[in-house]
Amino acid sequence: MSAMQQEPVTTGMRTRAGSRLPVLNRLSGKLLRLTLLFGLLAEVMIFIPTMADMRMRWLSDRLNTVAAASVVLAASDAKDIPQSVQNDVLLATGTKAIALREMGASRLLAVTDMPSKVDRHIDMTVTDPVTVIRDAFDTIINGGNRIIRVYGPIGDTGKVIELITSDAPLRNAMFKYARGFAFVSAFISIITAGLVFLAISHLLVRPIQRMSANMLAFARNPDDPQRVIQPEDREDELGIAQRELADMQQQLQRTLSEQKHLADLGLAVSKINHDMRNILASAQLMSDHLANASDPAIQRMVPKLVRTIDRAINYSQTVLAYGGTQEPPPQRRRVKLHTLVSDVEEMIDPDAKCGIEFKNLVPENFEIDADPDQFFRVISNLCRNSVQAMAGDTRNETSIIKRLTITSGQIGATSIIGIDDTGPGLPPKARENLFTAFKGSARSGGTGLGLAIVHELVRAHGGTIELRGGEGAGTSFEIRLPDQPVSLAEWRSRRDSIS
Repeated sequence: MSAMQQEPVTTGMRTRAGSRLPVLNRLSGKLLRLTLLFGLLAEVMIFIPTMADMRMRWLSDRLNTVAAASVVLAASDAKDIPQSVQNDVLLATGTKAIALREMGASRLLAVTDMPSKVDRHIDMTVTDPVTVIRDAFDTIINGGNRIIRVYGPIGDTGKVIELITSDAPLRNAMFKYARGFAFVSAFISIITAGLVFLAISHLLVRPIQRMSANMLAFARNPDDPQRVIQPEDREDELGIAQRELADMQQQLQRTLSEQKHLADLGLAVSKINHDMRNILASAQLMSDHLANASDPAIQRMVPKLVRTIDRAINYSQTVLAYGGTQEPPPQRRRVKLHTLVSDVEEMIDPDAKCGIEFKNLVPENFEIDADPDQFFRVISNLCRNSVQAMAGDTRNETSIIKRLTITSGQIGATSIIGIDDTGPGLPPKARENLFTAFKGSARSGGTGLGLAIVHELVRAHGGTIELRGGEGAGTSFEIRLPDQPVSLAEWRSRRDSIS
């Protein structure tokens, strides 16, 4: 998809992200709803055992009242107590019958309108929480029209008082208690939710909203330094996030500035490239005329001149592609490294640079699997950096050895190439930003592009390049270059040709 096709989608996403959200969809609205919900859930969890305890207390109070009345009734024979008195006692206690059990014998103290059956028997000595909660829910759901028998001991006397009554008053009392509890719970939940909301809103929601608004504003204009968030003075996770966001935004602004400089540089190089190709084309025509000269010295120099101009033309043609996207894929072939290094030596001419000694210790038959032009650039960039570093060494030149050494080796299918010099070494800043354009330069006025290009080209070959040794004099680079994978048939063909 092209950039023009993607732009409406991106703009639409930013418009939706930056528009004002409904109150309930905001983070604060969701937080308020969740706080209310969790507060109510907590009240419900408290309500269940509280309601069961209220039921047991109601029954216990009713049983204690009946036990107090039973003392008077038990003092005389029930037959001697007028029925009107029994009815008054039963009415006052809200019961239908009262009995006292002692020494295994049960005695009926008062009775009126004796029910034909009892629906539930409640033993007040059973206080198991599960049973008590289950019976409370049973009373709320199924009660109201049932006859219950409640019995329990009277203190430590060994006597047991029993009463028979309807569960309708108990159920009505439970509903009344539930309504009052619900009102108080709702009030407490609203107050608690409000306080929690205000606290969390101040501590979390507002800072997050501030960060969100800052990110949207920064995305609209990332070049503006005023859009960088100002971290709050806090030591919690949000403070850390704000500081990290500020660092990231500042780093992004620096990166965008560098990218702009690179774009400007690419535009300048593109303009230079057109004229450079014309100049090199003229030089190529002149080299063709020199090839017909009869002077033996000219005849020896012309092939080197032609190769140099051809490489320069090839570099000029790939400038735009390199600046616009990336290096073209390497066209790998078997290359004699000794010859390649010799060409680099002739091009940089180290003998003219303060007596620098160039030692090509690569065996003449040593081969590597690489793109010859790209790897020529790798070796030439590294060697030129070494020559420039040693040539710029202002120490006593009569006693200091200035030597550039190229070595090679083989481990399995991996070629190892070493580039060592006896120069002043790399400064700490260059080591920290090695292979980074505009940061990894070892000399004043350098750009660091050479090492960045070397790193990119070596990686394109599937290889690695590392700086060996610590700080101090001398610089040593090691390149490891693996051969291309070959098919089994091609490997057998090579093996047969060697044997």
